[in-house]
Amino acid sequence: MDPNILYGNAPQPKGIFENFGSHIIDFIETLVVFGAIFALIYLFVAQFHKVSGNSMFPTMHNGDYLITEKVSYKLNNPKKEDIIVLKNPKDESQDFIKRIIALPGDTVKIENNKVFVNGGAKEETYLPPDTPTKGGTYLPTNGAPITMGVNQYFVIGDNRNHSSDSREWGPITKEEIVGKAFFRYWPLQSMGLLQNL
Repeated sequence: MDPNILYGNAPQPKGIFENFGSHIIDFIETLVVFGAIFALIYLFVAQFHKVSGNSMFPTMHNGDYLITEKVSYKLNNPKKEDIIVLKNPKDESQDFIKRIIALPGDTVKIENNKVFVNGGAKEETYLPPDTPTKGGTYLPTNGAPITMGVNQYFVIGDNRNHSSDSREWGPITKEEIVGKAFFRYWPLQSMGLLQNL
């Protein structure tokens, strides 16, 4: 006998229904595995989002599609000017997209239509020149500076006249952040990484 050949009983031919049933079971098992992998990615690694509305215009447009990554903020703290996805503080079933303006310990003030962080006017190169910023219920124009707590972040939409943000409902916590807007994949002409916007 050739030692390189494995001998065994010849397989018995299966009926057509038995063969079809085994393929269905294999297909279902494959779907379950892929579903579990997708769920793990969705919960812990990345999530797809569609921008609805113009609160981040001109940086983001209504109908843009993004990938939000969830890993970096588990390892590091958010930074100023990061574009983040967060839970709507008034309705957690909705996600918002905003920009971080101030970090824990920073002071924020709006004066003469400008944002001041730690006493200095914030340079916002991502906005058109002379974009006015008005205050809101929480942070009124020409009011006293507000200091961020140990785990508080102040977020504002780039479209300053059409954004519900921390000026109205106050700072958010790190736990309210879904993740960092990482990559825009639609429309194709705007495809690219978002960290430098």
